[in-house]
Amino acid sequence: MRQPILGKRTFLKENTDHSKAFEKYMNECYERVASSVPLFTGRHLMVNTKGNDFKSPQKLFKDKLNFKIANSRDFISENLNETSFTDADALIYDELGIALIDGNEEQIRMLEAESSDFIIQPERVVYVPDDLPVSINIPATWGLNVTRVVDSNFTGRDVKIAVLDTGFDANHPDFCDREVVAESFVPNETSKDMHGHGTHCIGTACGNKDSQGFRYGVAKSANIYAGKVLSNEGSGAQSWILNGITWAVKNNCKVISMSLGSKIYPGEGYDLAYEKAAKFALSNGAITVAAAGNDSRRSFKQYIPVSSPANCPSVLAVGALDSNLNVADFSNRSINPESQIDIAAPGVSIYSSWIMPTRNRTISGTSMATPHIAGILGLLCEKYPEGTIYEIKEELRNMARRLPLPGIDVGVGLAIAP
Repeated sequence: MRQPILGKRTFLKENTDHSKAFEKYMNECYERVASSVPLFTGRHLMVNTKGNDFKSPQKLFKDKLNFKIANSRDFISENLNETSFTDADALIYDELGIALIDGNEEQIRMLEAESSDFIIQPERVVYVPDDLPVSINIPATWGLNVTRVVDSNFTGRDVKIAVLDTGFDANHPDFCDREVVAESFVPNETSKDMHGHGTHCIGTACGNKDSQGFRYGVAKSANIYAGKVLSNEGSGAQSWILNGITWAVKNNCKVISMSLGSKIYPGEGYDLAYEKAAKFALSNGAITVAAAGNDSRRSFKQYIPVSSPANCPSVLAVGALDSNLNVADFSNRSINPESQIDIAAPGVSIYSSWIMPTRNRTISGTSMATPHIAGILGLLCEKYPEGTIYEIKEELRNMARRLPLPGIDVGVGLAIAP
């Protein structure tokens, strides 16, 4: 199977001139569609709309298209990675009712014509949302204080939390006494984080303290599962995300955190492949959480819909708040039908771990809000070990602090720790 076409992202560093840097960032966001950064990989995902059975198209793959087929059930003793099926033209995800197809335009048209119960959609390129400039005068641990994490008696002990991102810096001294299970789903790259975003998100969700004793992590005793689904340049193929979700579920993770996404436009629906993956996770006792996206420019009255996969009904979409509990200027909004912000969390000037030698860094984004929610869910899973995943989600909603802000921006409000 040929490698997907991926784009390279640029990232803003901290900048004391916040307004100028932010204006530059937002201009880049709105020009991205017209740039060389791709939105799709060139491959396709075929989704069964009525179940998981792929017998009918599988016969079509073989008899009419002469496809070489790989199947997820062939990878029982190893994790699903594209390097394992380079000769295949199609990979069938048995658990999800989805197939990844590497076919030409004529073959795709034939599949569409002869497979009435299936939809075929382009495979998306997925990106780490851009890092945003920060204000340097906000206390480093404000997010843990406002969500009452620092007052909680729970630490996430024995709860498995998966963070699907750019990997993890296994040599990070803040995690020297922690066991981290790491796996890469990016072809030809190890699980080592060479970007920084993944290590930052893991720090917020599951970290503890820095060298000075400042605590920045929510579920400080949770079992960490680091799935590398985005490359060292911060981009990835949609199928890599599906591989990571499947891996997390098979490892009995209770929470799956994804600070990543693809831009969605007004009127565009959610991605059925992601929705099936999130439902698969729910059916196996795992909650999927994703960043709403950083594409809005609220100070200029410009609002962008919730990103994919956060816009899926079975995924908890997380919006970002600043230290004054206002909606972050960049945080996306519930605009499209069935694509709602579910809850909000601290996402401006968030201090956490970063790849060495930087060690720790403060950045902003819905990416930073998402692992707050993942960590709090981990605390709830510890508090209610016999609770169903639906009961845990309902408790998260019930405990949220209501805010005098529109639900289309913050959902039920600010997440609060048990």
